[in-house]
Amino acid sequence: MLESMLNAFRAPDIRKRLLFVLGILVVYRALSHVLIPGINPATLSAQGDNGVFGLLTLFSGGDLKRMSIVGLGLNPYINATIIMQILQSTIPSLQALSREGEYGRNQITKYSRYLSVPLAALQAYGILAYMQATSGANTFNTPFSFEKYESLTMILSLTVGSVLLMWLGELITEKGIGNGISFIIFAGIVSRIPSAVTSFFVSPDWLELFALGILGLLIIFVIIFVQEGQRRIPIQYANRVRGHRIYQGGSTFLPLRVNMAGVIPIIFAISILMFPAQIATYFTTSNVQWVKDISHGVVSWLSTTGPLYLSLYFLLTFAFAFFYTFIVFKPDETANNLRKAGGFIPGIRPGAPTEEYLRRVALRITVAGAFFVATVAVLPMVIAALPTFKNLSNAGVGVGLGGTSILIVVSVVVETMKQLEAQLMMRSYEGFIR
Repeated sequence: MLESMLNAFRAPDIRKRLLFVLGILVVYRALSHVLIPGINPATLSAQGDNGVFGLLTLFSGGDLKRMSIVGLGLNPYINATIIMQILQSTIPSLQALSREGEYGRNQITKYSRYLSVPLAALQAYGILAYMQATSGANTFNTPFSFEKYESLTMILSLTVGSVLLMWLGELITEKGIGNGISFIIFAGIVSRIPSAVTSFFVSPDWLELFALGILGLLIIFVIIFVQEGQRRIPIQYANRVRGHRIYQGGSTFLPLRVNMAGVIPIIFAISILMFPAQIATYFTTSNVQWVKDISHGVVSWLSTTGPLYLSLYFLLTFAFAFFYTFIVFKPDETANNLRKAGGFIPGIRPGAPTEEYLRRVALRITVAGAFFVATVAVLPMVIAALPTFKNLSNAGVGVGLGGTSILIVVSVVVETMKQLEAQLMMRSYEGFIR
């Protein structure tokens, strides 16, 4: 890995891309320290410590707790993407648009951007209203109310900050290396490590740290092992006659990854679970007693350390792994493309039998990938809830370096290194041709 990084920095064009990514991340972290107007920073220390806001701050590096202008992070855009993915499976026009290649994908991405703006405004209003009800009058310089100009400025600041973050992520994707949205989430998670380490050293327990360190290394090894796992389906191409020439057929393989969905199922599951808990949290201070009781019940049931939340988290992650895998990999289109190119799977007839075979293989290996992703997401939370590890979890290390965080960080690093190696290999081929 170090050798690839050094070689990448020696190449001018790759070095320019890497420095661009680092520059965007520096801008993002600088924006995270710009507070929205009308907020008193001295009263924000107690915010963001409950389960809902703990999950929201997981992907923003604690920006929501500080109430910075990028405090919402990419959560509205992720929710908009989830909605658009679900609508693609239910609305025929969107389904047809998704099959129009690059143009269709760009149109759906544009719709996701448009949808993220009202979602960001709605989420900003809910968070600010909840803070007004729970933190007292000292948090806001003027009482928060939808009719006040200062309150509209706060909502607008959070909304614009989320849109700006989405734009920075797309700049990384376009002009840098890797997926920009993943890089932004990666930077937010990594930025929590220093504070988590500092919290641990306030009351250190080296035995617990050693145990979680061994567990973390084991999780990283298993993540890389499974993420790189492939089922290689052999593909044979017959001889083709074009004009007066005969093109010799060859053999290759179709790689199907064990975990084709990556970390998307975890992000989807967290977003779905956060929604009812977040809505219920806003009504915990209601003056109507039965509304208040129901809201407290929902928040208690969906506590991040409760058995119901962990069970739903596991099941939703498992289900979304299948859902997203068959959005990314379409057996019917793959079988049709193979038939058009003159390729076939040995022993399988082209057409419908090939489609059925590919669907069956993808379904079988996705069971293992989905179980792996769901287990990695839930296992550290289960361990952190045990009495032996509660002190370390309360110190902040359990949330900051949970299975979800490790999976996202490792996946981003592995994918980035793959792209760097591909760029270096391309340069080697170009140099050889010249």
